[in-house]
Amino acid sequence: MKRKAGTSPEPSTRKVAKLADYCSTPTHRDSQGAEIWPAPESQMVAARAFLRNCAAVQKSTLIVPDKDADGLSPGVIVYRTLVALGLDPKLLDVHLVQKGSNIHEDYERQAMSEKKASFIIVLDQGSRGGPPVVDGPDVKALVIDHHLSDDFPDGVEAVSACHYPPVATSALLTYEICKELHPDVATECGYLCAIGTHGDLGNTLKWLPPFPDMTETFKKHTKKVLNDCVSYINAPRRTGTYDVITAWNALLQAKDPKDILSNRRLAQAREEINIEVERQTHTPPKFSKDGKIAVLKINSQAQVHPVIATRWAGTLKSKALEIIMVANYGYLPGKVNFSCRIARCARDREPAINIIESLKAVADLDTGDLIQRMGESFARGHKEASGGIIPTAEFEELCALMKVGEKPDKVDGESPKKKGEAQKNTLNNYFKKS
Repeated sequence: MKRKAGTSPEPSTRKVAKLADYCSTPTHRDSQGAEIWPAPESQMVAARAFLRNCAAVQKSTLIVPDKDADGLSPGVIVYRTLVALGLDPKLLDVHLVQKGSNIHEDYERQAMSEKKASFIIVLDQGSRGGPPVVDGPDVKALVIDHHLSDDFPDGVEAVSACHYPPVATSALLTYEICKELHPDVATECGYLCAIGTHGDLGNTLKWLPPFPDMTETFKKHTKKVLNDCVSYINAPRRTGTYDVITAWNALLQAKDPKDILSNRRLAQAREEINIEVERQTHTPPKFSKDGKIAVLKINSQAQVHPVIATRWAGTLKSKALEIIMVANYGYLPGKVNFSCRIARCARDREPAINIIESLKAVADLDTGDLIQRMGESFARGHKEASGGIIPTAEFEELCALMKVGEKPDKVDGESPKKKGEAQKNTLNNYFKKS
């Protein structure tokens, strides 16, 4: 039946949560009232002095970026800045950590040491206390990071954005350091800053103060092109072959973002990951007994667990739900790699959800030595996006502490549903359809 002229459908009464803009978080200020962003000024000044000295003395320099868009992009920003400052490109080298590894492993420290670098610049690797980046009294190291940590390797010059909201990505932090060192950095590296930042904060980010004005960058390069670059750069490290060097070389050699999109291997890797994500993403979640954590267990040689966690965080809803956890049993032998994201429906709750604290609170329920057995790679990253790499047996113990799959206790006075009142829109029905 046709609708009568002049009538319109009833407005929807469904409430959609409005999320605050990332940049609207108030900044911290010092005792004089000056804004502290993206990191303390003393750290920013020290980092610039380190890079100037590195270029001036003309000695071998090793760049150690993380494997994703927000690691590789600042790596290229540093590379181009040092070359602009006069460092001979032949003195520059890169070290990319192995699949599932980190710079603190002994074999990674040995591999970096064998490069015989006088200067080492570590970007977006996540920080923890411990021995120097490499052994050697004459080696100088700089760490640029935004992951939550108050501890750093011994002897490093560290600049960290983790305590100064709105927390800058490593690409943005590096851009803010380097654009003061040479006038070409702002014009030639703006798109690298955008690629890295969108890689961590998403492609709907509004660039509002204190973030820099990127109007000229977005005039030259459309956001669609830059966002496509993010998925291209991130794809190789997610594949089973883990050819991160392809992404690094593509970024380093590109004169324009469109050069990245013409790289056949990057396009192939992205298609490979899209297929694997689609294959794994319909895994049904099981919930912790209190309903706060949804756990999805997958088995894939590809690093698709962070992507799937992000997808489910945007769609799964309940009054109790806080965290989406995707656990990958197939990425590394004998280990579970898991990624956690805050559910979209819980992002504006008070007090704010802190994934790292929530994970540690679960582990603290253990009366034995579980925390020690899980090691340093448990609950790393950010308050809003955390995860870890732990042995399979220990992960199962963690799930047992969360009581994953157990039905919640009935609330006193709660009446059971009458026959015929069963919910029709269930997860079970959804997976049958898909």
